[in-house]
Amino acid sequence: MEVPSPEQKSSYKWFMPVPTRWMDNDIFGHVNNVNYYSYFDTVANSFLIREGGFDIHNAEVIGYVVHSQCNYLRGITFPDQLNGGFRALKLGNSSVTYGIGIFREEEDSASAHGTFTHVFVDRKTERPTPIPASIRVALERVLSGKGE
Repeated sequence: MEVPSPEQKSSYKWFMPVPTRWMDNDIFGHVNNVNYYSYFDTVANSFLIREGGFDIHNAEVIGYVVHSQCNYLRGITFPDQLNGGFRALKLGNSSVTYGIGIFREEEDSASAHGTFTHVFVDRKTERPTPIPASIRVALERVLSGKGE
């Protein structure tokens, strides 16, 4: 069975609403490209908090972004209602690459999609460390068989 492409909503395993804001629009009347990375960050970290029990204030292990990329397919504008689709593409010992899609609320095709890689590190030493067990279990539930 073929895994749907990252442009399709069916390719993602977890979703959350992502509101656009008035300030997201740029002078050209659409959401500026830098805001998509904010949406990606919000979706990934919301998943870790809600599904993996990540305590952003007290966790001894935290995630550092080491790579991200975005493919822009169609413009969005405030006040579009969006959904962020989420999946894990590659799960290593101390790192994970997420696949994230941004969809208008009623659409099955992404307006944008991309990847976001976290390396988990000890908060004090900033050295790579294994992904915490509760987060790993959550990520295994959304692990996809196909990269972007």
